[in-house]
This record gives sequence, structure tokens and C-alpha cells, in this order.
Amino acid sequence: MKYGAVALVSLFVGVGIGTSDGSAETGKGASGTKAAPRPTVTVTKTAAAADPEPAPTVTKTVAAKPKKTKEAGPATTFSGEGEYVVGEDIEAGTYKTAGSDGAFGCYWERAKDASGEFGSIIANNNLEGPGRVTLNKGEYFKTNRCQEWKKVG
Repeated sequence: MKYGAVALVSLFVGVGIGTSDGSAETGKGASGTKAAPRPTVTVTKTAAAADPEPAPTVTKTVAAKPKKTKEAGPATTFSGEGEYVVGEDIEAGTYKTAGSDGAFGCYWERAKDASGEFGSIIANNNLEGPGRVTLNKGEYFKTNRCQEWKKVG
């Protein structure tokens, strides 16, 4: 609608200029004289405002708070090969094994210290099949050629 009104006004101005001879004294001009220059009409068209750009998407990454992990304590399952301190490396309690992992039998030993001396042995056995042993805190448990030990009590 705005541009239509501008066009209509421009049309009337152009027609008015075209019908006049360019002088204020119509009919009084001398022959051979130059006509005065006609005024130029300039129409300024305002460009429509461009569509605004969409607002940028902001993504905020929130890291989840880490869950408190349970401190690692003594194990309740352990390998059939090694020497363990009961209460530090493994929990006190009763453990079972399926027996030997080979042809020579499963050897286990409860000891009062890690000296390796014969006098430090509390109990020992050489299993041909499954077996159980009860371990007390502070003892040393040595196992060779056995399958995995699992706590059962």
C-alpha cells in the first residue's frame, strides 16, 4: 500500500510537468528561445527490512557429579596361585576351590608369618579335588596350582 501511494503521487507530478511548457509565462515565449530545463523528480524507495537472523542455539553441557566409589577392600575372590595376607589382601572367612588346575594337586597353607619356615605353618593340605579352608585375620595364606578361591562364608 505504501508503494502504491508513492507511485500515484509520482504519476501526478510527472503529468503536471509534462503538460506545462516549463515557463511561468505561458504563451509569452519568443520564438527561437531555449526552453528552461525541466526539473528532475527523484523517488527514493526504502528497502524493506531484512528478516532478522534466528537467535543462535546455545547448548550447555552439564557433567554429572561422579558417584562416590566404594573404597577397594580385601578381595573375596582370588587366584589359586600366590601368597595373601588375610585382612589386607583377602577378607577373613571360609573359602572354597574346585581343586587342582593341573595333574599335581592343589596345595594350600595357612601360616602365622611370611618367613616360609616350617614352624610358621598353622595348617596345610594337598587337595586332589574340591576343598575348603577357613582363614583368620592376620594369617598368611599360600596357594599353588589351585583353581580360583571364592568366599562362601
